Amino acid sequence: MQLSLLRQKSELANAAMQRDILEGETNARLPHFDQKLESSGLAGLQATSIEVLQINVGKLCNQTCTHCHVDAGPDRRESMSRETSQQIIDVLASNPIPTLDITGGAPEMNPNFRWLVEKAHALGRRVIDRCNLTILMANGYKDLPEFLAKHEVEVVASLPCYLEENCDSQRGDGVFKRSIDALKRLNQLGYGQPDSNRKLTLVYNPTGISLPPAQHKLEATYRDELKARYDILFSELHTITNLPISRFLDDLRRNDQLDQYMQKLIDSFNPLTVEGVMCRSMVSVDWQGNLFDCDFNQMLNMGITGDLPQHISDFDPVKLSRRMIQTGRHCFGCTAGCGSGCQGAVVKVSAKEQA
Repeated sequence: MQLSLLRQKSELANAAMQRDILEGETNARLPHFDQKLESSGLAGLQATSIEVLQINVGKLCNQTCTHCHVDAGPDRRESMSRETSQQIIDVLASNPIPTLDITGGAPEMNPNFRWLVEKAHALGRRVIDRCNLTILMANGYKDLPEFLAKHEVEVVASLPCYLEENCDSQRGDGVFKRSIDALKRLNQLGYGQPDSNRKLTLVYNPTGISLPPAQHKLEATYRDELKARYDILFSELHTITNLPISRFLDDLRRNDQLDQYMQKLIDSFNPLTVEGVMCRSMVSVDWQGNLFDCDFNQMLNMGITGDLPQHISDFDPVKLSRRMIQTGRHCFGCTAGCGSGCQGAVVKVSAKEQA
Protein backbone atom coordinates (compact mmCIF):
# COMPACT_ATOMS: atom_id res chain seq x y z
CA MET A 1 0.00 0.00 0.00
CA GLN A 2 1.36 3.42 -0.96
CA LEU A 3 1.41 6.11 1.71
CA SER A 4 1.28 9.81 1.03
CA LEU A 5 4.63 11.57 0.77
CA LEU A 6 3.62 13.72 3.75
CA ARG A 7 2.93 10.63 5.87
CA GLN A 8 6.23 9.02 4.91
CA LYS A 9 8.15 12.19 5.79
CA SER A 10 6.32 12.36 9.11
CA GLU A 11 7.28 8.76 9.95
CA LEU A 12 10.93 9.35 9.08
CA ALA A 13 10.97 12.55 11.14
CA ASN A 14 9.44 10.72 14.09
CA ALA A 15 12.07 7.97 13.90
CA ALA A 16 14.82 10.58 13.73
CA MET A 17 13.36 12.38 16.75
CA GLN A 18 13.35 9.15 18.77
CA ARG A 19 16.96 8.44 17.83
CA ASP A 20 17.93 11.95 18.88
CA ILE A 21 16.19 11.55 22.23
CA LEU A 22 18.04 8.30 22.92
CA GLU A 23 21.41 9.22 21.40
CA GLY A 24 21.48 13.01 21.47
CA GLU A 25 23.43 15.38 23.64
CA THR A 26 20.71 15.45 26.28
CA ASN A 27 21.88 11.94 27.18
CA ALA A 28 25.58 12.60 26.61
CA ARG A 29 26.39 11.49 30.15
CA LEU A 30 25.10 7.98 29.39
CA PRO A 31 27.46 5.49 27.74
CA HIS A 32 26.77 4.33 24.21
CA PHE A 33 26.14 0.63 23.83
CA ASP A 34 29.39 0.09 21.93
CA GLN A 35 31.30 1.84 24.72
CA LYS A 36 29.77 -0.57 27.21
CA LEU A 37 30.80 -3.52 25.08
CA GLU A 38 34.35 -2.23 24.87
CA SER A 39 34.61 -1.54 28.61
CA SER A 40 33.36 -5.11 29.21
CA GLY A 41 36.11 -6.53 26.99
CA LEU A 42 33.67 -7.42 24.21
CA ALA A 43 33.94 -6.79 20.48
CA GLY A 44 31.32 -4.94 18.47
CA LEU A 45 28.16 -6.86 17.64
CA GLN A 46 28.50 -8.98 14.52
CA ALA A 47 26.03 -11.37 12.93
CA THR A 48 26.95 -15.05 12.97
CA SER A 49 24.18 -16.58 10.82
CA ILE A 50 20.66 -16.10 9.48
CA GLU A 51 18.40 -18.53 11.29
CA VAL A 52 15.32 -16.29 11.19
CA LEU A 53 13.82 -14.03 8.56
CA GLN A 54 11.47 -11.81 10.53
CA ILE A 55 9.02 -9.82 8.46
CA ASN A 56 6.88 -6.96 9.70
CA VAL A 57 3.95 -7.06 7.29
CA GLY A 58 2.48 -3.76 8.41
CA LYS A 59 1.24 -1.55 11.23
CA LEU A 60 -2.49 -2.17 10.92
CA CYS A 61 -3.82 -3.67 14.16
CA ASN A 62 -7.15 -4.15 15.91
CA GLN A 63 -5.57 -2.98 19.21
CA THR A 64 -3.65 0.06 20.46
CA CYS A 65 -1.36 -1.22 23.22
CA THR A 66 0.44 1.27 25.46
CA HIS A 67 3.81 -0.54 25.19
CA CYS A 68 3.74 -1.05 21.40
CA HIS A 69 7.10 -0.15 19.85
CA VAL A 70 5.53 -0.35 16.38
CA ASP A 71 2.90 2.32 17.12
CA ALA A 72 0.39 -0.01 15.50
CA GLY A 73 -3.36 0.54 15.53
CA PRO A 74 -6.63 0.52 13.58
CA ASP A 75 -5.78 3.80 11.84
CA ARG A 76 -2.48 2.62 10.32
CA ARG A 77 -2.39 1.83 6.61
CA GLU A 78 1.13 0.46 6.10
CA SER A 79 0.78 -3.03 4.60
CA MET A 80 3.20 -5.33 2.77
CA SER A 81 2.28 -5.81 -0.89
CA ARG A 82 2.03 -9.07 -2.79
CA GLU A 83 5.14 -8.09 -4.77
CA THR A 84 7.21 -7.74 -1.61
CA SER A 85 5.63 -10.90 -0.18
CA GLN A 86 6.72 -12.77 -3.30
CA GLN A 87 10.27 -11.49 -2.83
CA ILE A 88 10.19 -12.88 0.71
CA ILE A 89 9.17 -16.31 -0.56
CA ASP A 90 11.80 -16.15 -3.32
CA VAL A 91 14.49 -15.58 -0.67
CA LEU A 92 13.24 -18.54 1.38
CA ALA A 93 13.13 -20.74 -1.70
CA SER A 94 16.73 -19.84 -2.59
CA ASN A 95 18.26 -19.96 0.89
CA PRO A 96 18.13 -22.52 3.73
CA ILE A 97 16.76 -20.07 6.31
CA PRO A 98 14.87 -22.29 8.78
CA THR A 99 12.30 -19.84 10.17
CA LEU A 100 9.87 -17.25 8.84
CA ASP A 101 8.73 -15.07 11.74
CA ILE A 102 5.69 -12.95 10.85
CA THR A 103 4.85 -9.91 12.92
CA GLY A 104 3.00 -6.60 12.65
CA GLY A 105 0.65 -4.83 13.74
CA ALA A 106 -1.69 -7.71 13.76
CA PRO A 107 0.01 -9.65 10.94
CA GLU A 108 -3.16 -11.61 10.21
CA MET A 109 -4.81 -8.39 8.97
CA ASN A 110 -2.41 -8.16 6.04
CA PRO A 111 -4.23 -9.46 2.92
CA ASN A 112 -1.20 -11.59 2.01
CA PHE A 113 -0.78 -13.23 5.43
CA ARG A 114 -2.40 -16.55 4.54
CA TRP A 115 -0.61 -16.69 1.20
CA LEU A 116 2.73 -16.16 2.94
CA VAL A 117 1.97 -18.90 5.46
CA GLU A 118 0.92 -21.37 2.77
CA LYS A 119 3.99 -20.73 0.63
CA ALA A 120 6.46 -20.87 3.53
CA HIS A 121 4.85 -24.01 4.91
CA ALA A 122 5.06 -25.65 1.48
CA LEU A 123 8.80 -24.89 1.50
CA GLY A 124 9.10 -26.77 4.78
CA ARG A 125 9.90 -23.73 6.87
CA ARG A 126 9.02 -23.22 10.51
CA VAL A 127 6.44 -20.42 10.50
CA ILE A 128 5.77 -18.20 13.52
CA ASP A 129 2.72 -15.97 13.86
CA ARG A 130 3.16 -13.22 16.47
CA CYS A 131 -0.47 -12.98 17.42
CA ASN A 132 -2.31 -10.61 19.76
CA LEU A 133 -4.98 -13.33 20.33
CA THR A 134 -7.99 -11.00 20.08
CA ILE A 135 -7.75 -11.01 16.28
CA LEU A 136 -8.72 -14.70 16.41
CA MET A 137 -12.09 -13.66 17.88
CA ALA A 138 -12.74 -10.79 15.45
CA ASN A 139 -15.31 -10.96 12.67
CA GLY A 140 -13.70 -12.10 9.44
CA TYR A 141 -10.87 -13.87 11.24
CA LYS A 142 -12.64 -16.49 13.36
CA ASP A 143 -11.44 -19.33 11.10
CA LEU A 144 -7.81 -18.36 11.68
CA PRO A 145 -7.19 -20.90 14.49
CA GLU A 146 -8.05 -23.76 12.14
CA PHE A 147 -5.93 -22.24 9.37
CA LEU A 148 -2.94 -21.89 11.67
CA ALA A 149 -3.32 -25.44 12.92
CA LYS A 150 -3.63 -26.86 9.40
CA HIS A 151 -0.36 -25.23 8.34
CA GLU A 152 1.50 -26.10 11.57
CA VAL A 153 2.08 -22.45 12.43
CA GLU A 154 3.68 -21.76 15.80
CA VAL A 155 1.62 -19.19 17.68
CA VAL A 156 3.53 -16.68 19.81
CA ALA A 157 0.86 -14.76 21.67
CA SER A 158 1.03 -11.66 23.81
CA LEU A 159 -0.52 -12.05 27.25
CA PRO A 160 1.22 -9.51 29.50
CA CYS A 161 -0.44 -10.81 32.66
CA TYR A 162 -2.69 -13.62 33.90
CA LEU A 163 -4.71 -10.99 35.80
CA GLU A 164 -7.47 -9.22 33.88
CA GLU A 165 -6.94 -5.75 35.33
CA ASN A 166 -3.20 -5.69 34.61
CA CYS A 167 -3.64 -7.02 31.08
CA ASP A 168 -6.40 -4.58 30.15
CA SER A 169 -4.48 -1.62 31.55
CA GLN A 170 -1.74 -2.32 29.02
CA ARG A 171 -3.75 -3.53 26.05
CA GLY A 172 -7.27 -2.06 26.36
CA ASP A 173 -10.60 -2.82 28.01
CA GLY A 174 -11.99 -6.28 27.28
CA VAL A 175 -8.78 -7.56 25.70
CA PHE A 176 -8.13 -10.10 28.46
CA LYS A 177 -11.49 -11.86 28.16
CA ARG A 178 -11.18 -12.12 24.38
CA SER A 179 -7.62 -13.39 24.78
CA ILE A 180 -8.77 -16.13 27.15
CA ASP A 181 -11.46 -17.17 24.67
CA ALA A 182 -8.83 -17.35 21.91
CA LEU A 183 -6.49 -19.43 24.08
CA LYS A 184 -9.28 -21.88 24.86
CA ARG A 185 -9.97 -22.25 21.14
CA LEU A 186 -6.30 -22.87 20.42
CA ASN A 187 -6.19 -25.47 23.20
CA GLN A 188 -9.17 -27.22 21.63
CA LEU A 189 -7.17 -27.51 18.41
CA GLY A 190 -4.23 -29.08 20.23
CA TYR A 191 -2.12 -25.95 20.72
CA GLY A 192 -0.17 -26.04 23.98
CA GLN A 193 -1.17 -29.60 24.75
CA PRO A 194 1.66 -31.79 26.12
CA ASP A 195 1.20 -34.49 23.46
CA SER A 196 0.90 -32.06 20.52
CA ASN A 197 3.47 -30.49 18.19
CA ARG A 198 1.28 -27.38 17.86
CA LYS A 199 3.34 -24.92 19.87
CA LEU A 200 1.71 -22.09 21.80
CA THR A 201 4.12 -19.60 23.37
CA LEU A 202 2.90 -16.78 25.60
CA VAL A 203 4.75 -13.46 25.87
CA TYR A 204 5.04 -11.36 29.01
CA ASN A 205 5.84 -7.64 28.91
CA PRO A 206 6.28 -5.83 32.24
CA THR A 207 4.32 -2.74 33.16
CA GLY A 208 5.89 0.54 34.16
CA ILE A 209 9.67 0.75 34.37
CA SER A 210 10.23 -2.75 35.69
CA LEU A 211 12.39 -5.43 34.11
CA PRO A 212 10.95 -8.91 33.61
CA PRO A 213 11.35 -11.35 36.50
CA ALA A 214 13.16 -14.67 36.04
CA GLN A 215 11.50 -16.34 33.05
CA HIS A 216 11.34 -19.88 34.45
CA LYS A 217 9.76 -18.71 37.71
CA LEU A 218 7.17 -16.55 35.98
CA GLU A 219 6.37 -19.40 33.57
CA ALA A 220 5.58 -21.67 36.52
CA THR A 221 3.26 -19.03 37.96
CA TYR A 222 1.53 -18.54 34.60
CA ARG A 223 1.00 -22.30 34.29
CA ASP A 224 -0.53 -22.58 37.75
CA GLU A 225 -2.74 -19.51 37.44
CA LEU A 226 -4.03 -20.09 33.89
CA LYS A 227 -4.72 -23.76 34.61
CA ALA A 228 -6.49 -23.08 37.89
CA ARG A 229 -8.49 -20.08 36.70
CA TYR A 230 -9.30 -21.00 33.08
CA ASP A 231 -8.05 -24.57 32.45
CA ILE A 232 -5.63 -23.19 29.84
CA LEU A 233 -2.38 -24.87 28.79
CA PHE A 234 0.57 -23.47 26.85
CA SER A 235 3.98 -24.66 25.66
CA GLU A 236 6.30 -22.04 27.14
CA LEU A 237 6.54 -18.43 28.25
CA HIS A 238 8.84 -15.73 26.89
CA THR A 239 9.68 -12.60 28.86
CA ILE A 240 10.51 -9.48 26.84
CA THR A 241 11.80 -6.17 28.16
CA ASN A 242 9.98 -3.08 26.93
CA LEU A 243 12.34 -0.98 24.82
CA PRO A 244 12.17 2.83 24.97
CA ILE A 245 10.70 3.22 21.50
CA SER A 246 7.50 4.81 20.19
CA ARG A 247 4.56 4.70 22.65
CA PHE A 248 6.60 3.42 25.56
CA LEU A 249 9.18 6.15 24.96
CA ASP A 250 6.40 8.75 24.91
CA ASP A 251 5.00 7.33 28.15
CA LEU A 252 8.42 7.45 29.84
CA ARG A 253 8.93 11.07 28.82
CA ARG A 254 5.41 12.07 29.84
CA ASN A 255 6.02 10.64 33.32
CA ASP A 256 9.59 12.02 33.49
CA GLN A 257 10.96 8.47 33.83
CA LEU A 258 13.16 8.14 30.74
CA ASP A 259 16.45 8.87 32.53
CA GLN A 260 15.53 6.53 35.36
CA TYR A 261 14.61 3.72 32.98
CA MET A 262 17.67 4.12 30.81
CA GLN A 263 19.90 4.09 33.88
CA LYS A 264 18.21 0.91 35.07
CA LEU A 265 18.85 -0.78 31.71
CA ILE A 266 22.49 0.30 31.71
CA ASP A 267 23.06 -0.71 35.34
CA SER A 268 21.50 -4.11 34.55
CA PHE A 269 23.76 -4.76 31.53
CA ASN A 270 24.77 -8.43 31.50
CA PRO A 271 27.76 -9.27 29.27
CA LEU A 272 26.67 -12.92 29.23
CA THR A 273 23.67 -11.96 27.08
CA VAL A 274 25.66 -10.45 24.22
CA GLU A 275 26.52 -13.71 22.51
CA GLY A 276 22.87 -14.70 22.22
CA VAL A 277 21.03 -11.49 21.29
CA MET A 278 18.58 -12.08 18.48
CA CYS A 279 20.09 -9.66 15.95
CA ARG A 280 23.12 -11.91 15.51
CA SER A 281 21.09 -14.68 13.89
CA MET A 282 18.28 -12.88 12.08
CA VAL A 283 17.41 -10.30 9.45
CA SER A 284 14.38 -8.05 9.85
CA VAL A 285 12.31 -6.89 6.86
CA ASP A 286 9.84 -4.02 6.95
CA TRP A 287 6.55 -3.80 5.07
CA GLN A 288 8.29 -2.20 2.08
CA GLY A 289 11.04 -4.84 1.91
CA ASN A 290 13.81 -2.77 3.52
CA LEU A 291 16.34 -4.72 5.60
CA PHE A 292 17.28 -4.11 9.24
CA ASP A 293 19.22 -5.84 11.99
CA CYS A 294 16.11 -6.21 14.17
CA ASP A 295 12.54 -5.02 14.55
CA PHE A 296 13.62 -2.34 17.04
CA ASN A 297 16.17 -0.85 14.64
CA GLN A 298 13.45 -0.97 12.03
CA MET A 299 11.17 1.27 14.10
CA LEU A 300 14.04 3.73 14.59
CA ASN A 301 14.85 3.61 10.85
CA MET A 302 18.38 2.40 11.58
CA GLY A 303 19.15 0.47 8.42
CA ILE A 304 21.84 -2.12 7.89
CA THR A 305 25.26 -0.45 7.84
CA GLY A 306 27.79 -0.02 5.07
CA ASP A 307 27.44 -1.06 1.45
CA LEU A 308 25.47 -4.20 2.30
CA PRO A 309 22.12 -5.04 0.70
CA GLN A 310 19.37 -2.70 1.87
CA HIS A 311 16.32 -4.38 0.32
CA ILE A 312 14.94 -7.91 0.17
CA SER A 313 15.27 -7.82 -3.63
CA ASP A 314 19.06 -7.63 -3.21
CA PHE A 315 19.32 -10.27 -0.47
CA ASP A 316 22.83 -11.68 -0.11
CA PRO A 317 22.99 -14.34 2.64
CA VAL A 318 26.79 -14.48 2.75
CA LYS A 319 27.27 -10.75 3.27
CA LEU A 320 24.32 -10.37 5.62
CA SER A 321 25.28 -13.30 7.82
CA ARG A 322 28.66 -11.64 8.57
CA ARG A 323 27.52 -8.02 8.88
CA MET A 324 28.36 -5.64 11.69
CA ILE A 325 25.20 -4.71 13.57
CA GLN A 326 24.15 -1.11 14.07
CA THR A 327 23.59 -0.38 17.75
CA GLY A 328 22.19 2.34 19.97
CA ARG A 329 21.27 2.92 23.58
CA HIS A 330 18.01 1.03 23.08
CA CYS A 331 20.18 -2.11 22.77
CA PHE A 332 20.64 -2.02 26.54
CA GLY A 333 17.05 -3.32 26.69
CA CYS A 334 18.08 -6.61 25.07
CA THR A 335 21.09 -7.08 27.36
CA ALA A 336 19.62 -6.16 30.75
CA GLY A 337 19.33 -8.88 33.35
CA CYS A 338 18.75 -12.23 31.67
CA GLY A 339 18.50 -10.50 28.31
CA SER A 340 15.50 -10.19 26.05
CA GLY A 341 14.49 -10.87 22.48
CA CYS A 342 11.93 -12.49 20.26
CA GLN A 343 12.90 -15.86 21.71
CA GLY A 344 12.47 -14.64 25.29
CA ALA A 345 15.22 -14.48 27.90
CA VAL A 346 18.69 -14.81 26.38
CA VAL A 347 20.45 -16.34 29.38
CA LYS A 348 18.79 -19.57 30.43
CA VAL A 349 19.13 -20.77 34.00
CA SER A 350 20.28 -24.29 34.81
CA ALA A 351 17.99 -27.06 36.03
CA LYS A 352 19.61 -26.70 39.46
CA GLU A 353 18.74 -23.00 39.57
CA GLN A 354 15.16 -23.75 38.50
CA ALA A 355 14.67 -26.18 41.37
